[in-house]
Amino acid sequence: MVRSDLASLPAYVPGATIPGALKLASNESSQNPLPSVEALISDATAHINRYPDMGAVELRKALAEFVQPKSASTSPTAEPLTWAHVAVGNGSSALCLQTIQATCADGDEVVFAWRSFEAYPILCKVAGAVPVQVPLDAEHRHDLDAMASAITEKTKLVFVCNPNNPSGTTITSEEFEQFMAKVPSDVQVILDEAYTEYDRSDNGPLTPFIPAGAARANLALALEKYPNLAICRTFSKAYGLAGIRLGYLVGHTPFVEAVNKVGIPFGVNALAQAAGIASLDAQSELLERVEASVTQRSRVLNAIREWAPELHIASQANFVWLPVGDKAVDLNAALQAEGIIARCFGGEGVRITVTTEEEIDRLLPALKKALEATGLTS
Repeated sequence: MVRSDLASLPAYVPGATIPGALKLASNESSQNPLPSVEALISDATAHINRYPDMGAVELRKALAEFVQPKSASTSPTAEPLTWAHVAVGNGSSALCLQTIQATCADGDEVVFAWRSFEAYPILCKVAGAVPVQVPLDAEHRHDLDAMASAITEKTKLVFVCNPNNPSGTTITSEEFEQFMAKVPSDVQVILDEAYTEYDRSDNGPLTPFIPAGAARANLALALEKYPNLAICRTFSKAYGLAGIRLGYLVGHTPFVEAVNKVGIPFGVNALAQAAGIASLDAQSELLERVEASVTQRSRVLNAIREWAPELHIASQANFVWLPVGDKAVDLNAALQAEGIIARCFGGEGVRITVTTEEEIDRLLPALKKALEATGLTS
């Protein structure tokens, strides 16, 4: 009575929880939503007896304005972004699934780096598509040349996760431009920027589309250059809204329409819509919080460079990646013995979320002991 292929489908494994331990496994914020947003969520609960706006029009309008700032110039030929260029979903994971459903029939292929976001292969199989995993390069970065070479006549979609989860590495604007020049025009590319708020690399894929004097990229300019590009982001990480699930995608209107067609009706609840709009208006609060996380990330990376330099990878996300190979399970157990819950990828590595100063004060001595216990210090 159920699909036979589901027997081979791996389940998405959420971060573990152990009473009394410090949970640094899920890349979520350990802080509440931004203060002004938290107050609004409380007020919005008074109306949850009503269905939300199924089209989430006000939220999509606010997002269109956010990704195409009015103060930022647009080229004369660029199509102004409207709410029709934006899709919203029950977290960016739901939107990733919808992009696969919107582009792939049974047997079509989806190309992505590996290791990358662990939901990609699961979502592909759920949608009946074939996941094509392209190994990261020796520096744990996307091998964009190999990914371009992996595209076949069956390829309908490509995910580029930047910064990459779990390695935290990024690609440059030049690399992305060269990659897009190799991608056929009928293959849709999704730039998955779930961690973009933490990226301080200064030369990311969208850097050329940051107009002079603007604080962020004008996505209208990016879409003008790349007709087969869409950008996916989330409110679950930096904005601290993981519990109410909200993500958004910006792309060309025909693709956005297709993504919306395969979405679940009323998939974005009323609290998420209200919180999303309020979060966009709280950028100063967001910046303060994100900069604090970036500072703590530097502390962790500096410690790893000192204790185990061969494991140091310059992450641009709110986590660090320890590529310890077959010692991943042992390191994970040693961290748990010290009261730290990290995310273990057996045979590959351990990912540790970076949070607040107080929690990193607790992490660092525990991490040093765990590295020493597993013979990973230099």
